[in-house]
Amino acid sequence: MAEKQQVIGFGFNPIESQHHFLVVIPRASDGKVIIYERFRWQEGVEIQAVDFTMDRPKVELPKYKWRQIEDALKEEFNNRLKKEKLPVGKWHIGQVPVQRLFGKEMVLLAWAIEDCDPSVIPIALKNWLGLSPEERWWLFTMTNAATGGLHDKRGWRKAIRYALTENPVEERSRQIDLFDLMLQRKIDD
Repeated sequence: MAEKQQVIGFGFNPIESQHHFLVVIPRASDGKVIIYERFRWQEGVEIQAVDFTMDRPKVELPKYKWRQIEDALKEEFNNRLKKEKLPVGKWHIGQVPVQRLFGKEMVLLAWAIEDCDPSVIPIALKNWLGLSPEERWWLFTMTNAATGGLHDKRGWRKAIRYALTENPVEERSRQIDLFDLMLQRKIDD
């Protein structure tokens, strides 16, 4: 278990692993929230320098879309951190590090809503919350392998959007239906 004093952001402990996601939240209300996957942590600095040769931008969301998911992400991650008796996190202007598995889940949701109509974000949240963390990790891994770059908005990435935003199905049958819908969209593209 991670030492409490080393945990920053949402469950990130740089001593345990330097692999993390960094959420950059701008002050401007019309700015873009950018999420980076990173494999190193710069100790002793207040603001992490983003190195575009090593740090991978995964997704960019308009701030108004980010605001629609930030509370659900915070609640989901903090509930799990509390179960592990770790400090909870909060979103703030600037940089917020996120533990790598939480980051995978967060990016999956962000990919689903990046190009959707804002009116379907509640459906995406409901479907995302209906998946187990392991299902979210698997979906992230499959999507990331094929279309994980900032501007890779085709194939699996598109299928994630359809699966989470256009599939308001009942709780238990959702997992099978989501995978069927994703596979069908992938085949159709």
